[in-house]
Amino acid sequence: MLKRITIAHLKLGMYVKEFCGSWLDHPFWRSHFLLSDPKDLRQIQESTVREVWIDTERGLDVNAGEAKEEVTRIIVPPAPPPRLVTMNEEIDRAAKICAKARESITSMFQEARMGQAVEVDQATPLVNEISNSVMRNVGALVSLARLKTADNYTYMHSVAVCALMIALARQLGFTEEEVQKAGMAGLIHDIGKMKTPLQVLNKNGKLTDEEFETMKKHPGDGFEILHASQTIATEVMDVCLSHHEKLDGTGYPHKLKGNAISLYARMGAICDVYDAITSQRPYKDGWDPAASLHRMSEWTGHLDMNLFRAFVKSLGIYPIGSLVRLNSGRIGVVIEQNPKSLLTPRLKVFFSTRSNSRIPPEVIDLGRPNCPEKIVAREEPENWNFKDLENLWAIPT
Repeated sequence: MLKRITIAHLKLGMYVKEFCGSWLDHPFWRSHFLLSDPKDLRQIQESTVREVWIDTERGLDVNAGEAKEEVTRIIVPPAPPPRLVTMNEEIDRAAKICAKARESITSMFQEARMGQAVEVDQATPLVNEISNSVMRNVGALVSLARLKTADNYTYMHSVAVCALMIALARQLGFTEEEVQKAGMAGLIHDIGKMKTPLQVLNKNGKLTDEEFETMKKHPGDGFEILHASQTIATEVMDVCLSHHEKLDGTGYPHKLKGNAISLYARMGAICDVYDAITSQRPYKDGWDPAASLHRMSEWTGHLDMNLFRAFVKSLGIYPIGSLVRLNSGRIGVVIEQNPKSLLTPRLKVFFSTRSNSRIPPEVIDLGRPNCPEKIVAREEPENWNFKDLENLWAIPT
């Protein structure tokens, strides 16, 4: 039987089935587990969680009269779809989700590194939170997840690919169940890197040929980690194993060609590459988002171009963070997409090429009626050496 109790009545030996309240307030990445460690109990008591559901068939019961509610099972009515919001409205919540997600993915992956079984279904609430944020505003979380440090790159890359996979799956018209699989696949596609030696995984420079061969083992290693679970969808395991395959057969680990690569794995390849090339690394600067899409479109034999076109539609031709020049000679950075047109995003202009100087930042909506401004070119950030681009698009206006 499931019982809802207050934290005051929680004790070691109980089986926590579900935390009450927002996922962002939960102190663990897992959503259900046997409470056996005093440190875990203390962490729950010190968190903002006030009530939990326990399963008395899998752990200790409470004393008579201490349960607030008893049910044979929890029936959760489907939540209404999140409403669309602006970048400004979503950016703070997206930042909290990113921070919590980083903690959760770090814990999950570290358990895999220590050889513990990975219960992937426990990450479902995390995928749901990311999915809801993407549905509210696709640009907020996707863009923030690009802001990585050397220490958290692998974990935040997983969050970013999860969000990108969800956005692409929705663009393709997937069912919510299929969207969930795509998001989960993105979240754990790199779990095999937990078997990669740290000196290779965290190297700040270019890998040697020998080190690259070691790194190339991570898809197969990830597949082995996931294969131990009987509950992981085939599509999720496919992405883990095959996200480095290329349509022309030059990828790895199995040099698959064309339709021999599953739909989800072809999606994973696009999302994985886009986040990798747009992210800052200790040994290279990330490419501008719009320039990245342009370069990816020119890669022959690598990506599924039908899926790539859908990917571009999900992000916009000029994704958030793209540096562009207007017909007025001003330069600005994209801060939000226009859901009605890929060509008319909102910008924050801050530089004049005519005076060759900074100007007071101004937000311009290219989609407003009779707007005289239009984008005439993409700009390469390395040609301008602007030091504050991230602040210009990531901080609400």
